[in-house]
Amino acid sequence: MRLNRFLAAAGLGSRRHCDELIAAGRVTINGRVCTDFSAQPTERDHVKVDGKLVHSERRLDIMLHKPAGFVSTRSDPNARDTIFDLLPPHLPRLFNIGRLDAQTEGLLLLTNDGDLAQRLTHPRYKIEKEYEVTLDRPWDPTLAPKLHKGVMLDGQRARIDSVHLIKPTRLRVVLRQGINRQIRRMFYEFGYEVKKLVRIRIGRLRLGDLPRGHWRPLSSSELKSIQPRAARLTPRHS
Repeated sequence: MRLNRFLAAAGLGSRRHCDELIAAGRVTINGRVCTDFSAQPTERDHVKVDGKLVHSERRLDIMLHKPAGFVSTRSDPNARDTIFDLLPPHLPRLFNIGRLDAQTEGLLLLTNDGDLAQRLTHPRYKIEKEYEVTLDRPWDPTLAPKLHKGVMLDGQRARIDSVHLIKPTRLRVVLRQGINRQIRRMFYEFGYEVKKLVRIRIGRLRLGDLPRGHWRPLSSSELKSIQPRAARLTPRHS
């Protein structure tokens, strides 16, 4: 295994970031600085970054049903519960792939593959995400074209790709962008308050019946379903 993959598997970030660590002379193998990108350390070698021993860990990709009230960060300055409080301590160090705001529930993916995390969150791939939205009052279907056309948020046009009415106050929406609090802010622009928001799908992965607050590993077929899809998607021009 090449050195950058070894470091990425240990949870130090994407392979590109690990290449930067190597180039900066921050990586040592058996006490010697290594700037050779082709180096292939074995499990008998002592690999350190900034003087700290690095252990390459087994690959792990999981889905989590995030409850409301948990933040999608490793620590919180306001001492709120984090998604990592829901995971057992024996798991490898994981990165969350994207975020859900504290009050949003639903599907969240975590991995210790920094490359996968970077690829699935890169704006150009535009992975589909589906949500169930509960509003404070009945939805006016004539507003759907305005959601498709979009509104300006944070200097860019935010759009919702599709809207499906389930009940008068309950919708399913699909989008490909990842603007902060996008769904809540877009509905607010049209006079609605989002009372509950649940992400039920990312790409081909569905939340299904995974209980709130629980997690499970992705199967090999599920992992395959997101990797090729991320690689094949091309940017959508507006």
